[in-house]
Amino acid sequence: MKDSKLHHIVIVGGGAGGLELATRLGDTLGKKKQAEITLIDCTRTHVWKPLLHEIAAGSMNPDKHELEYLAQAHWHHFNFRLGRMDGINRAKKEVTIAPFFDEDGHEVIARRTFQYDTLVIAIGSTTNDFGVKGALEHSIALDTQDQAEKFHRKLHNALVRAQTQTSPMQEGQLEVVIVGGGATGVELAAELHNTTRELAAYGLDKIDADRDVKISIIEANERVLPALPIKLSTAVQHELKKLNVHIHTGQRVTEVSEKGIHTHSGLFIPSMLVVWAAGIKAPDFLREFDGLEVNKINQIIVKQSLQSITDENIFAFGDCAACPRLGHTGNVPPRAQAAHQQASMLYTTMKRRVAGRLDLPEYTYRDYGSLVNLGEYSTVGSLMGAISGGSMYIEGLFARFMYRSLYQMHLMSLHGVVSVLLQGVARMITRRSEAKVKLH
Repeated sequence: MKDSKLHHIVIVGGGAGGLELATRLGDTLGKKKQAEITLIDCTRTHVWKPLLHEIAAGSMNPDKHELEYLAQAHWHHFNFRLGRMDGINRAKKEVTIAPFFDEDGHEVIARRTFQYDTLVIAIGSTTNDFGVKGALEHSIALDTQDQAEKFHRKLHNALVRAQTQTSPMQEGQLEVVIVGGGATGVELAAELHNTTRELAAYGLDKIDADRDVKISIIEANERVLPALPIKLSTAVQHELKKLNVHIHTGQRVTEVSEKGIHTHSGLFIPSMLVVWAAGIKAPDFLREFDGLEVNKINQIIVKQSLQSITDENIFAFGDCAACPRLGHTGNVPPRAQAAHQQASMLYTTMKRRVAGRLDLPEYTYRDYGSLVNLGEYSTVGSLMGAISGGSMYIEGLFARFMYRSLYQMHLMSLHGVVSVLLQGVARMITRRSEAKVKLH
């Protein structure tokens, strides 16, 4: 239920963009009792999605980087409701939240509906397996924290099994195959090169990481990072080869089985540890939502104002939205910087709607460049608009600093500068007494 005296803004999706928007609106409109802000998400905690590959590799302990939605809502004057949206009634202006069950199958929260004056959908994207045979059953995506932790457990168990078994290792037993040579795939490959060696050093003396652990990337395009500048792609590929990561470009996966990967050219790579990081789509259930117009990958089609072309009271942004990119034939790319920019614009939009204004801002994507972090080995990237309006290629310590600063900027938008500085100092102190990798 909502307070009928207040404009009620419902935000569905607590990813980086949705959580930043809810926090800023709560700190202003919510705090001043000018609007009621409700954030809905199907999980209890938030972890910045670009960190999921580090959780999967074991180089980051998620317990130290989780944000509790309930606590954030309490501190920043908005409501948090746990659940997964499974329906919209545009005539009644209400969203339906599916029942929530615990791990034993018991219903914890019954089905509910929430009314809105403005609905903002920011549910992100999921990995697109393109209907490849066996991909769903025999590979793990890295869309969520649960998936990242599941892969880490599977990797750790594979190493422990290899250490303790008396029989010879099976073909592909310690080979990780990553389908997709985008940012997630290449960053995961570099992190795995480091963490598998760290894990082997913690008493797994029967495993020679250089000999036994193999990492491969399969990419359908002719180069890794096909969406980024060629110079950046070439530099990353060079670094990966130095780490002995096997790169197979121009290979389209046709089947994933229990034993490994098959491609269209007849290539077979044995592997019991497959990560699917090729392509994205918005969640399939968006196709079923009360006539909202979506594209072929389920993204809600929106105008430059980020309003659905179907309903002016429904906004969508981030990976789940198809927003035209001015001056280009395609849409705004599904990148974190786009979601952050759109969240900032929607903050202004929501304030104007609450005030009854019709002059809503329109979104123009600004590309500030790309950064790819290869763990302790290298960071490379390009900064757009730097130095006379062009682009600047960067690498090394400066690039790593810029990459890490993106996460710090996200944290500052949620907690403020002082809190982030104190958290940073605390992590520097505790790091000395912790293992470099997660050991379970």
